[in-house]
Amino acid sequence: MRQHQWAMAPMTPPSANSISQGQSAASVKPANTVGVGKHYMRYSSATVLVMLAGLISFPALTRLLDNTQYGILGYYDTWIMMTVAVIKLGAQHAILRLYPFGGDETRLTHFATNLVFLPMIISVALWSIGIIAFSSVAWWQGDTIQPVLWCAIISIPLLVFNSQVEMTLRVSERSRLLTTTKIASRWMELVIVLSAVVLIQRSALSVYVGKLLSMSVVVIFYARWVYQHLHFSRKSIDLTAYRASLHYSVPLVINEIAGAALVSIDRVMLKHMTGDFAAVGIYTIGYALAMQLGVLVNAPMWDAFNPVANRVHEVEGAAKVRALKAKVLLPATYACIGVAVAIWAIGSDGLQMLSGPGKAASGPVFAWVGTMFALVLLLDLSGYGLLLLKRSKTVLALMLLALAVNIGLNLIWIPAYGYMGAVYATVAGYMTLGISRCLLCPRDLFQGPDPRALATAIGGAAAFLVAVHFADLSAFHAPWQRVLAAGALWIACYALPVLLLDHRVWRLITHWRTEMSLGLGR
Repeated sequence: MRQHQWAMAPMTPPSANSISQGQSAASVKPANTVGVGKHYMRYSSATVLVMLAGLISFPALTRLLDNTQYGILGYYDTWIMMTVAVIKLGAQHAILRLYPFGGDETRLTHFATNLVFLPMIISVALWSIGIIAFSSVAWWQGDTIQPVLWCAIISIPLLVFNSQVEMTLRVSERSRLLTTTKIASRWMELVIVLSAVVLIQRSALSVYVGKLLSMSVVVIFYARWVYQHLHFSRKSIDLTAYRASLHYSVPLVINEIAGAALVSIDRVMLKHMTGDFAAVGIYTIGYALAMQLGVLVNAPMWDAFNPVANRVHEVEGAAKVRALKAKVLLPATYACIGVAVAIWAIGSDGLQMLSGPGKAASGPVFAWVGTMFALVLLLDLSGYGLLLLKRSKTVLALMLLALAVNIGLNLIWIPAYGYMGAVYATVAGYMTLGISRCLLCPRDLFQGPDPRALATAIGGAAAFLVAVHFADLSAFHAPWQRVLAAGALWIACYALPVLLLDHRVWRLITHWRTEMSLGLGR
C-alpha cells in the first residue's frame, strides 16, 4: 500500500522559474489512450522493421567476424547488461508501476522529478564512482584497460539514460514516438557498425565504436525530448517518495541483475570453464539469432500489454485483466506454438542459410533456445499478475530460483556436453521461471490459453512435424532449399488448418481493431 499512497500524496507546486522556461508538466500526461490492439500493431510493425535490420546485421557480422571476436562481443555484453541493471536501481520498474495515471500538473512534476531525473542523477554518480575505483585499481596493478573495454564502459550511462526515457514514453503510451525512434536508431546503428567493421577493422572494437556513435545520436534526441516534456523542480524533490519507490523497485533491481545473468551467465561460465572464446562465440551466435526472434515474438506483445494491463487493473480490477489476457492469449497461442515448431524443425538450416556453413555448429543452439523463447511467452502471459500486486520480492525469488537452476546445471552439463550443456541449462532455467510464475500467480489474475486454441495449435504442430519427418528434407543439399520446403509444409500443415478450424483467427486478422480493443481508455 505504501507505493499506492505515494501516488496519491500531496505534491509541491513547480517553481516559478521552471514554469517561466515554457515547459509544462502537463506535457508528460499520457497520449490519447488506445487499446492493446493499436499499441501492438505499432510495436509489432516496429519490431519487424528492427528485425529486418537484424537479419542484415546478423549474417553480415557472423561472416565478417570469427568465432573468437563474436565471443568477445558476447562476453563484454554480459557485463554491460549486469552493470546497467545495477546502476539503474530499478528506476524503470518504478516508472512503469508508479506512474500517476490521471495526475494533474503537480503530480506529474513530482513524478518526473523523483522517478525520472533523480534516479538518472544517482545512476551517473554511481557510474562515476565505479569508473574512478576501477581505473585506480588498474593503475595500481599496472594493468592496461583494453580499448574494447573502455567502449563498453562508456556505453553504460548512455544505455541507462535511454532506458529511463523509453520507459517514460512507454508508460505514457506514446507508442508512435517510441517505435519511430527505435526503428530509426536500429537502422542507423546497422549502417554505422557495418561501415566501421568493413572500413576500419573486422573486430569487436569496431562494433563497439559504431554502437557508441549511433547511441550518442539517440541520446541527443532523447535529451531534447526530455527538455521539452519532462519537468524538474527542486521544490518537488521528495526523498520519502523516492525511498518508497526504492522499496518497490530494489527487489526488481536484483531481479533484473538475475535476469541479465540468466540471459548471459552461460557465456561467462563457458569462457572460464573451457578457456575458449571460440566456444563462447558458437554459443553467442546461436543465442543471438534466437534472441532476435524472441524479440520479434515478445517485445511488441509486452510493450503493448504492460501499460494497458496496469491501467485496466488500477481502474477496472482483476476480472477485466483476465478478460484482457484472454483476448491477447488467443493469437499468442497460435503464434507462439507456430513459431516454436518451425524453429525446432528448421532452425539449424535457417542459421546456416544466414551465417554460412562455417557457423553450422551454432545451429542446434538456435533451435533449442529459439523454441524455448517462443513457448515461454505463453507461460509468462498466463502467469502475469505478481507485479500488478507489487509483489516484487516474490518475482525476485522466482528469478533467483531460475538462475540457481541454470548455474547449477551449467556446472554439471558444460563439462559433459560443452556449449550444448549451457544450452540445456538455459532452457531448464527459463522453463522453471515460466512454470513457477504460473503456479504462484494469484488465482483471480491467472488466465490460461483457450483450450480449443491450444488443442488446434498442438494438432497443427504435430501434423507439421510428421510431414517434415516423412518429407526427408535431407534430400535437398542447400540450407535455403530445406528452409523453403519446410516453409511450404508449415503453411499447408499448420497455418491453413488453423485458419480453417478456428474462425476466431480469421476474424482477428480482418477485424483486429475491434477484436483487440479491450483496454481502451475512457
